[in-house]
Amino acid sequence: MCLTLFTAVSGRAQNAEIFVSPAGSDTAAGTRAAPFRSLERARDEIRKLKPAGKVTIWLRGGVYEQEKPLDLTAADSGTPQNPVAWRGWPGEEVRLVGGKVVTGWQPVTDATVLARLIPEARGKVLQADLKTLGISAYGQVKGGGLELFFDDKPMTLARWPNTGFVKITGLVEPDTLDVRGTKGSTTGKFMYEGDRPRRWAGEKDPWLHGYWFWDWADERQKVESIDNEQHILAVAKPYHSYGYRVGQWFYALNLLAELDTPGEWYLDRDAGLLYFWPPSPVGKGRAIVSVLDTLVRFTNASHVTFEWMIFEAARGTAVTVRDGTRVTIAGCTLRNLGGWAVKIEGGTEHGVAGCDIYQTGDGGIGLGGAALYASGDSGRGRTTLTPAGHFADNNHIHHYSRLNRMYQPAVSLAGVGNRATHNLIHDAPHMAIDFGGNDHLIEFNEIHDVCQESNDAGAIYSGRDWTMRGTVIRHNYLHDISGFESRGCIGVYLDDMFCGTTIYGNIFYRVTNAAFIGGGRDNRVENNLFVDCKPAFHLDARGLNWAKDSAGSTMIPRLNAMPYQSDLWRRRYPELGKILNDEPAAPKGNVVARNVSWGGPWSDVEDMARPYLTAMTDNLTDRDPLFEGKPPQSFRLRPASPAFTLGFKPIPFEKIGLYQDEYRKTLPAR
Repeated sequence: MCLTLFTAVSGRAQNAEIFVSPAGSDTAAGTRAAPFRSLERARDEIRKLKPAGKVTIWLRGGVYEQEKPLDLTAADSGTPQNPVAWRGWPGEEVRLVGGKVVTGWQPVTDATVLARLIPEARGKVLQADLKTLGISAYGQVKGGGLELFFDDKPMTLARWPNTGFVKITGLVEPDTLDVRGTKGSTTGKFMYEGDRPRRWAGEKDPWLHGYWFWDWADERQKVESIDNEQHILAVAKPYHSYGYRVGQWFYALNLLAELDTPGEWYLDRDAGLLYFWPPSPVGKGRAIVSVLDTLVRFTNASHVTFEWMIFEAARGTAVTVRDGTRVTIAGCTLRNLGGWAVKIEGGTEHGVAGCDIYQTGDGGIGLGGAALYASGDSGRGRTTLTPAGHFADNNHIHHYSRLNRMYQPAVSLAGVGNRATHNLIHDAPHMAIDFGGNDHLIEFNEIHDVCQESNDAGAIYSGRDWTMRGTVIRHNYLHDISGFESRGCIGVYLDDMFCGTTIYGNIFYRVTNAAFIGGGRDNRVENNLFVDCKPAFHLDARGLNWAKDSAGSTMIPRLNAMPYQSDLWRRRYPELGKILNDEPAAPKGNVVARNVSWGGPWSDVEDMARPYLTAMTDNLTDRDPLFEGKPPQSFRLRPASPAFTLGFKPIPFEKIGLYQDEYRKTLPAR
């Protein structure tokens, strides 16, 4: 009897299961029959029990309205043999929500408000008092504020035009800015066409969101004044850092008078009144406003997974991970967020796998910190070239970057040794993947219909650092990427003297400027397939002409911030150690070999750059490569293709994109 009792007690000690349900109670036992109600109570119970074995916290189906972020620390960690798993119950929808349901909708009766609405909206726009719901912190229109979601979709802050943009037609102070011949104004006062702004008289807090000078730099700016007679809009200082120019595009937002179509909303921040024209009967849907900034925060936690649940309606990033090791978000949906889905900074082997991510205000998954233009060792581990091993694998990321439109990619790689693999990325205003740092792997991703609001942009992008080397971009499929108004953009963009990157075995179909080297060194473009690209390959010598000043102001300080002369760095990047003695701004060491180009111009190589090419050889650019079928139905080459005689290697098409596993049971319809 004693031996049997000891074995039973030991078995319970090895593994622990805690149950949570929105219908539970935090004074209950936490069992399947008597679950807890909150995630915090389950966390605290695990801390109290300190089980020696595996721990599973089961979340039963329902809506968990979080009043504060769930904080998990080292005290909540598992071990490599016994991880801690937070899991949604199979077959039940588990929703972690950072907002509050809006109730108490009433018809608008205020005559002043009704007068501001167009006749068609009167009687259809409803109002709700947020203060009676305990909501009084609204955030800023510029970004990071309250949003409204209805039936699991983001609604539109009242704007004009309802879709698209209008353009700057003139400048009040023209020709006060000249950037290499592109002229504009340093002052935020400009002309517009039409009389629509007459409707905005008396608006409390009108804003404009525009691409004011460059196609790749957007910003929301507050309206200071409107001159209806001269058709002049003036924005409040500080003005946009790049200036303003004719032909650039913008729209107006946060205007009660423009609440003129179903799905739009407006918040009177002074009165706390939310106005909404619901796209379907409000009583049959679910209206929710975002309140919390973050849903789950990991700080130095390790060996923890979150699986099979929905994260939604946070104002900022849904999940943040800092330090620790092996925190994984898997099989989840992250949607309707004001910031990112997941951001990981520091630590090792954290990842996001098999998730669906969409309708985020910023990007999707950030691995390792800020990727672009990071100086010093901000990416963690760069001085020692220590790989972090973070990963974004098998995720479907789309319709992201709703609020902040530029430089908010689906996946961002920073630091050393992270990977983005097997992701499907599409429908976004700017880039798909950005990377900064060293030795990353970008592989087997499918990317299409990105860079939709920018032209000088790259679907996969990095730039401005000689030391950020060793990244491999291989076996990806990029297609249908042509920029705003089809003016053209870039597939893989190695911007402003970026170096040491391998572009191998990718398929580019209908991509303008498919593989682009902007004056960099020691890059390899090999074994790629370019179809209907205009052009397939670009190389320039910008570091020797219009961008030569950046070598001294940007590139050399970033070089000196790394121990590039150390034995470790010399062994890893032998070309880098001697760069200052070898025309550092010249595009030396680039190899372009065994590529296939068909249906568009092959190359655009600047005359000044051509002598510096180390090799441009065995590229099939003037003969039919003999596809098995007409692209895009098939990109496979027949055995008799002349490309194979030049050394071209078959591309593993079947491995590209999403795949089925325990977290992704089905694939999206194609």
